[in-house]
Amino acid sequence: MPLLWVLRDVLGLKGAKYGCGIGICGARTILEGHTAVRSCQIPLAEASQKAYTTIEGLSPAGDHPCQRAWIEEDVAQCGYCQPGMILTAAALLAHSPNPTDAEIDKAMSGSVCRCGTYNRMRRAIHRAAEGSRR
Repeated sequence: MPLLWVLRDVLGLKGAKYGCGIGICGARTILEGHTAVRSCQIPLAEASQKAYTTIEGLSPAGDHPCQRAWIEEDVAQCGYCQPGMILTAAALLAHSPNPTDAEIDKAMSGSVCRCGTYNRMRRAIHRAAEGSRR
């Protein structure tokens, strides 16, 4: 059983979404430490003894710099991909606090947004980086 089903069906954490089913869309991204991982690709047996963060745990108050920037830049349209994108952005900023457009594009290339909000997403990541430096 993949970790995704435990998160959603056992723990009731619905932020990680089921998307493509093969780990390429990014909808079920969670954090392992400060690294973005795909919960659909992690067998439950491999998940034990590790700590994971879902969108629900990133900031219970919803005030993580990435969450604030996503709202301020009006990134979300349908919202399906947004939890995975926000967590991927948080992982990027943890490793590269002032990313270039190229670094953002590379990090976010595994997150598919059918609504096409990539330009707003890039602006939101730059905004979150600025907010983190204050």
